[in-house]
Amino acid sequence: MIDFEKISATYFVGIGGIGMSALARYFLSKGCIVAGYDRTRSPLTETLEKEGCTVSYTDDPQTIPPLYTDILPKEKMLVVFTPAIPPENRILEFFRRGGYNVYKRSEVLGEISGHTDTIAVAGTHGKTSVSTLISHILYSSQTGCSAFLGGISCNYGTNLLLSGSRFTVMEADEYDRSFHRLSPLYAVITSADADHLDIYGDYRTMLEAYNEFCRKIRPGGSLILNESIKNVIKPPDNVKVFTYGFSKECSFRIDKVKRDDDFYVFDISYFGGELKNLAYRFPGLKNIENAAAASSVALLCGVDGEEIRNALKSFKGVRRRFDIRINKPGLVYIDDYAHHPEEIKAFITAVREHYGKRKITAIFQPHLYSRTRDHAEGFAAILDQLDEVILLPVYPAREKPLEGVSSEMIYERMKLKNKKMLEMKDLPAALDVKNLDILLTIGAGDIDRLVSPIEETLNRMR
Repeated sequence: MIDFEKISATYFVGIGGIGMSALARYFLSKGCIVAGYDRTRSPLTETLEKEGCTVSYTDDPQTIPPLYTDILPKEKMLVVFTPAIPPENRILEFFRRGGYNVYKRSEVLGEISGHTDTIAVAGTHGKTSVSTLISHILYSSQTGCSAFLGGISCNYGTNLLLSGSRFTVMEADEYDRSFHRLSPLYAVITSADADHLDIYGDYRTMLEAYNEFCRKIRPGGSLILNESIKNVIKPPDNVKVFTYGFSKECSFRIDKVKRDDDFYVFDISYFGGELKNLAYRFPGLKNIENAAAASSVALLCGVDGEEIRNALKSFKGVRRRFDIRINKPGLVYIDDYAHHPEEIKAFITAVREHYGKRKITAIFQPHLYSRTRDHAEGFAAILDQLDEVILLPVYPAREKPLEGVSSEMIYERMKLKNKKMLEMKDLPAALDVKNLDILLTIGAGDIDRLVSPIEETLNRMR
């Protein structure tokens, strides 16, 4: 157990990660001194520095501030790391060998989860959008919440929300079985497609990890499931189970979906009544399902129906999730974090549904060698539905290269004729700007570094 009252300084190994940065901000808000390391400078680390964090970009222990090495006693310090950091990292090794209090990010979140009424959102995809929308609904209502988010909320410009509410919203990350550290009162599972097989080995083992997560729900708590996975998730007997979706059997049923200008309007029927004519700006059935998931949690938390209605309409989304950067006649540019075939399918389907038969060009950066190996066929099949595709090299993240695995595995399986492979350095100069109609950037790696340069180029030349 971590005694947070004794902690006066924290150090984050991998501070630039989206989940780590939320924790760093949390400890800053508690008056702690915060420092950290990350491999590369980014807009997020630069923002953290402006907010009061000290950040270094080399894994040399000499860069650790003297406060942590020579001044404060070790019991007053907390060192947090992310599994994305390789074990041979010299700063992490220094703290481990030095006898410091070293914890995984998931362990620290687990401690926080145990002291609050946590709403944990899990799923192969959709968890960032759903958790951010839940947070917006609760935070803008009289119920309130705190939140540790896996993306930057466009409504609030941050991935951390703090309030005096009893509720805390968290993403439940399945990677490395991190979500087993949480003890939620309410849990949501949005999807359970095969992923992270480098960790689990096979789909069956991955599903068992999700079922173990369900067993972490507090007795008397609730599990909210997407209806598509109700037959593969096995919840324990001591929790209430609700489903959401389009079928009549759902606890929270979506109905009467229609488009009204830039909004999608729909109803949600549930055991206690009905929410009618809800307006939500994000297209696609998956996004409407996400809205239903968030609304169902809000209802269980006691949020008033009119507060839900207002929050859905005012929700601006999450940075890098159907993030419309340019929208003007003859040119649309949307950036999205999708990195699993089912996520990309949902994203492209929503774009097609919203924009019709317009020409779509996509730049896709595969994320992880293992995921590229496991899903090359799936990536190729969904990318073939586009009009033009530019493939970037695989972003390795925490992984070392796998022999024979590269973006070419996807490229060779694609039937689309209008395709090419490029290095990141060749973009955005290589774009045929004059012939672009709808441009998408897709991926969870450092493709985000292209977003601003592409946006600037398009605005300048069009």
